[in-house]
Amino acid sequence: MPKPARPKNRSSLAHQVHYALRHPGRIGPHLRRAARDAWLGLRHHDHVAYYRAVMASDSARSPEHAVGSASQARWLALGQMQFDYLLEHGLKPQDRMLEIGCGNLRAGWHFIDYLEPGHYYGIDISPDILIEAQRTLARRGLQDRLPHLALVGDLKLEFLPTGWFTVVHAHSVFSHSPLEVIDECLSHVGRVLAPGGFFDFTFDRTEGEEHQVLREDFYYRTATLVSLAERHGLTARFMDDWEQRPHGQSKIRVTHPAAV
Repeated sequence: MPKPARPKNRSSLAHQVHYALRHPGRIGPHLRRAARDAWLGLRHHDHVAYYRAVMASDSARSPEHAVGSASQARWLALGQMQFDYLLEHGLKPQDRMLEIGCGNLRAGWHFIDYLEPGHYYGIDISPDILIEAQRTLARRGLQDRLPHLALVGDLKLEFLPTGWFTVVHAHSVFSHSPLEVIDECLSHVGRVLAPGGFFDFTFDRTEGEEHQVLREDFYYRTATLVSLAERHGLTARFMDDWEQRPHGQSKIRVTHPAAV
């Protein structure tokens, strides 16, 4: 069972006031971000278009910051953490991986280097961050690994082959997604999963009231996402061992029922 999560609602006025009193130096950056997000929200009502604009803004400032890493060292550490976890869970060079929200290949470059050539497929909604992904490939000298990188406008995965991917991976994607986007992904990911394959995704967990902050950060109960996966004929389980990692998000693994 999941560890108890702090139930506080980060969007509540009480939480925001208390947080501001404890961290006064963060008030200015938060207000600037809130103003930026409000402006982008007025221009882009569709969430994917809105978040693509957020990524463009963040990428222009710092590719590492755009994917949630405060520094190059943290970028490296988080990528290594994701790779090590899947390696411990039996990732093999012959696996065929789809990474949803590949970003600038924070973890992706590890997978590309480890998997057989052509066995990594990364997709993202942001053209700006995919350009940074290409730069990561060049810096790491991974061109000969023949990775696939593709820009997408949704998570229907319609252009990908049926039953092909043995591992599907999405880190810090659902933590920035409203429920309808998660539902879209879960309604289609089963088609591209190979028999015996699995889909790992992280999310921001709350066992209290589900909420969002600035249309960028979404907090869900575990039961909500497990139930959503089951609605699409998939089996989902909370990954307790991920909780031991120094990362603020939780993880769920989705499989076909026959593979459990």
